Amino acid sequence: MKRCTTNSRRIGAALLAASAIAASGSVFAQTVDQVLQADQRRLTLAQQSQERINQVVEQTRSLEDQYRAINKEIDGLRVYNRLMAAQTNGQQATLEDIALSMDQVDVINRQIFPLMTRMIDGLEQSVKLDVPFLMEEREDRIAGLKDIMERSDVSVAEKFRKVMEAYQIEMDYGTSSEYYEQTLELEPGEVRNYNILRIGRVGLYAQSDDAKITGRWDNEARQWVMDDSARNEVRKGIRMAKQLIAPEIIVIPVAAPDPAEAS
Repeated sequence: MKRCTTNSRRIGAALLAASAIAASGSVFAQTVDQVLQADQRRLTLAQQSQERINQVVEQTRSLEDQYRAINKEIDGLRVYNRLMAAQTNGQQATLEDIALSMDQVDVINRQIFPLMTRMIDGLEQSVKLDVPFLMEEREDRIAGLKDIMERSDVSVAEKFRKVMEAYQIEMDYGTSSEYYEQTLELEPGEVRNYNILRIGRVGLYAQSDDAKITGRWDNEARQWVMDDSARNEVRKGIRMAKQLIAPEIIVIPVAAPDPAEAS
């Protein structure tokens, strides 16, 4: 009986210890879960805080980038304003120069018209006193100059260019030679076609197709005169002008230079 009682005590103690252990395990399990839940909450809060920090950082970076971009744009505008100010000053100076030039142009126009008129009159007088070659062409050129001087649709620059062009053509006649045909009356009462040889401004010769009649212009007497002294040379010069033979030296009589011109 005593042994049964002892065994019962042992079993009771064992059950009590098991219950205590079970209870302790349950409490420990609850504590671990709480710790884990607390850690998870802290982790979640930390993640949320980090996200807010990241957002603040991104906003700060965005504002900083915008600030830098605005400063860069301001610097660009400053440079642009300086350039525009310089350009405006330059344009103002140009406008002032143009205004001054326009005033000067008015003065020049008032002066150049009389000058061109005198130049045309001088050219006309020169042609009248010159050896009479290509007279129709030269007189038409002078008439054309007089015509454009009265036209309002032709600029002053173009008028002056035309006048200078006519002078240049007349100057070129003095250093060139040519051949052309012209109807003349070398023999009294006989008008016929002649070959004309011009050598610069010093010699003007006429010869019939058969080379039997040769004439020379006497500019002092202002008339054609018969002159057979250089018939063959004139004929040779005409053939060279027609490009029928190769160029070579010819010897022909020319008028002696006026003493005033020689000096």
